Amino acid sequence: MDLVTVRTLRTPSHRDDLALAPGEQPLAGGTWLYSEEQPGTTGLVDLTGLGWPDAERTPDGLRLGATCTIAALLRLDPEPGWRAWPLVDRCANALLASFKVWNAATVGGNVVTALPAGAITALLVTLDATAVVWTPDGGERRLPVADLVTGVRTTALTAGEVVRAFDLPASALASTTGFRRVSLSPHGRTGTLVTARRDADGFVLVVTGGTPRPLVLGWDAVPTAAEVDTVLAAHDDWYDDPHGSPAWRRSVSRRFAGELVAETGGPGAEAGGPGSAAPDGGAR
Repeated sequence: MDLVTVRTLRTPSHRDDLALAPGEQPLAGGTWLYSEEQPGTTGLVDLTGLGWPDAERTPDGLRLGATCTIAALLRLDPEPGWRAWPLVDRCANALLASFKVWNAATVGGNVVTALPAGAITALLVTLDATAVVWTPDGGERRLPVADLVTGVRTTALTAGEVVRAFDLPASALASTTGFRRVSLSPHGRTGTLVTARRDADGFVLVVTGGTPRPLVLGWDAVPTAAEVDTVLAAHDDWYDDPHGSPAWRRSVSRRFAGELVAETGGPGAEAGGPGSAAPDGGAR
């Protein structure tokens, strides 16, 4: 789509030139930015000229640049001990995008767009990632990705802030993970996506797609399926759009949660546990 209100395009080469003026928006892959009108946007600031590395191994794990594309993420060679790495491929494929989109869409763009179906958000939240945010005063702040996305198309970013990178801890990369996804049609938008992580610190369950913002539940040890189901049954903030009703999303999320507990060998877990089956779409 033509952005008819845009009058300027800047490509900064270093941070001093990054400051966003009123009406300017950061541009990376642009796959969402160019998909619809952007009222009030008068300028674009191309982040790709800053030359951020796609990925860097760190003493604590892995840093992904915000401008790393989905394709570049999938090309990364994981360390031998990164048992969680198959989750990368599963979340990338949950986007149901062509290779052309994968070569343009960025990790940071998928997160800060803050759509419930943003599967890279699900990936990073499940792997306990921290967002590194550049602030307009030249500093930076850090916050969990789970806290960065605050609702549908809303984030914790303030005016002039830009996400620089995401730090993934080695402990999460070495963890055991699980994945369940459903949509109302074989190639439809995600109705709900439920992921899990088990490591030395306990068990974490994450629901995205079916909720307006990531729902993160944690236990010190693998819970029973009944314990997880009780929490999800009581949760009352489920997303409502043409891709699924709140009642359906809660039902299939409860079912998937029971299955993921069973995969990790939780006490008293039963595959296909509490919650009714998905009536309009199979798990993918």
